[in-house]
Amino acid sequence: MKIIRQKKDLQKIINKIKTFSFVPTMGGLHKGHEILIKRAKKRNSNILVSIFVNPKQFNSRKDFKSYPRNFKKDVKILKKLKVKYLYCPNYKDIFSFKTNNKIYMHWFSKRLCGKHRPGHFKGVLDVVNRLLEIIKPKYIFLGKKDFQQLTLIKKHIKKNNIKTSIISCNTLRDKNFLPYSSRNINLNKSNKKLASIVFNTIKNEKILIKRKKMQDINFSSLKRKILKLGVKKIDYIESINLDNLKRAKKYNENFNIFSAFFINNVRLIDNF
Repeated sequence: MKIIRQKKDLQKIINKIKTFSFVPTMGGLHKGHEILIKRAKKRNSNILVSIFVNPKQFNSRKDFKSYPRNFKKDVKILKKLKVKYLYCPNYKDIFSFKTNNKIYMHWFSKRLCGKHRPGHFKGVLDVVNRLLEIIKPKYIFLGKKDFQQLTLIKKHIKKNNIKTSIISCNTLRDKNFLPYSSRNINLNKSNKKLASIVFNTIKNEKILIKRKKMQDINFSSLKRKILKLGVKKIDYIESINLDNLKRAKKYNENFNIFSAFFINNVRLIDNF
């Protein structure tokens, strides 16, 4: 595996290879990332993974500093998966040039995480746009756990007519139904057990809504139940219509329940 740290060196490789399957990450690699990489390999044997912890998408310096980092472990995982190229840029390499595309912020960016993390999605779209302009991949592979992020990247790519196809991959969960996430390393055993109970409680709520054919979806009692379980703070629990991205009100809509809550100061998100 070739580790590339400078944009100019990467561009020399890009000029020779022409097409890539691209998997952007912030490191802290887990089985969810592994699924993305395996899917990418089926499309194109030239896999490029990036590791860059983007400070612009964090809402606090403390959160940025505490984000899980283990470069040696990440490299070991990527070598085992036979990834050919790893791009590990520094801040200047990513942000020192003027982009061709203007960041497109769809109105959905103001909902859910966008409402509770001001500037987060602007930071995400900025770095993804820059990586796409540098790499120009044929495919980019993203997970459905971060559905809002995935949707906003799709809208940005379409608006700017970027010639990269998004391949979205299903959320991978552990035996306790927890979605794999880099932040899970900051949870102890009891934290993980609580998170598992909460996610299963939310999942069962969706089943109940469908079974009872609810005409007015409301999560007030669900929120109270989750707080009683031991969750200290809930950012949101909302039903979103997957077709129009508006709040889902009735059982027969095509919707998922989206949630964000804190356990042991770790913010967990999911949707199903």
